[in-house]
Amino acid sequence: MDGQEHGPASLRFAGYASVFHEADSGRDVVMPGAFDRALREGGGSLPLLWQHEAREPIGRVERLGVDARGLRVIGQVALGARRGRDAAALMRAQALTGLSIGYRVRRFEVDRKRRLRRLWDVDLIEISLVTFPMQPRARVLEVETIVASASNLKTAEI
Repeated sequence: MDGQEHGPASLRFAGYASVFHEADSGRDVVMPGAFDRALREGGGSLPLLWQHEAREPIGRVERLGVDARGLRVIGQVALGARRGRDAAALMRAQALTGLSIGYRVRRFEVDRKRRLRRLWDVDLIEISLVTFPMQPRARVLEVETIVASASNLKTAEI
């Protein structure tokens, strides 16, 4: 690399794609440990999609991890893709901050009294940037532009 700035190559972000112990709008509650098996089996190589649309990949999931709050994600939005540029512009304007997981349930229990489903084991299928996350606290928390030379990083906290 020549050290000169060639314009942004991607937009990197960090946030939570899922939060533990909180019911989403479909009445599912992800429990701690629900992602452990999926992450052990290679869940870190998931596609990053636009609004859960399989035909519109917009980047890649760089890293996934779990902490006491939920499923942390670091991803990169590809600015070479039209939808990637759209997503990046909206993220910079703080107009697109939702994250969501595509998943298949392997093990759950129904709480009839509270009318919800506790998820104990799930297969992760994809991570999406979304306008309206099913889980309101699943959000992008920070974004940074990665320039082609990687000599300058511009960071903005959301």
